[in-house]
Amino acid sequence: MSEARGIKVADVTLESSPMVRLHGKGRKDRTVPIWPATAVQIRRWLSRIDPAPGGSLFPTATGGPLTRSAITDRLKRATKVAVGKCASLVQRRVSPQTFRHTTAMHLLQAGVDITLIALWLGHESPATTHIYVEADLKMKEEALKLVRPVAAKQVLYKPPEGLLRFLQGL
Repeated sequence: MSEARGIKVADVTLESSPMVRLHGKGRKDRTVPIWPATAVQIRRWLSRIDPAPGGSLFPTATGGPLTRSAITDRLKRATKVAVGKCASLVQRRVSPQTFRHTTAMHLLQAGVDITLIALWLGHESPATTHIYVEADLKMKEEALKLVRPVAAKQVLYKPPEGLLRFLQGL
């Protein structure tokens, strides 16, 4: 959440390869790509705020960066709207971390290497990201439980006449 709060207008590139520079913990900066559809939304958003390069991408009414509680409040409101389209969200706790986790899982399930996912998330080591691999395996195990094995008649193999004598003679 603190990374999103700290994004300045100048941190976003919307041209041919849309991306955003994030400033993480320990003064670690990284650049991550954004979807073209997200770039379109950011362009629209920039027309509604002060687009000065040093300004906050997500400003308050006074122009400063949103507070953590303001972000949490907006996410709660957005989740209430989303429940109307996706009823399974009613019982779920949605947080900024949910978006990080979901993105990481989608990347993993799409076959993206875990070291790249670790870089994307700003993790020091791929070992920190390993929890996503475990979650993916657990999901696969749960899916496997839902599928019944194919019923097949067991057949006992009977070798052709003379094969065992031939093999024993070798």
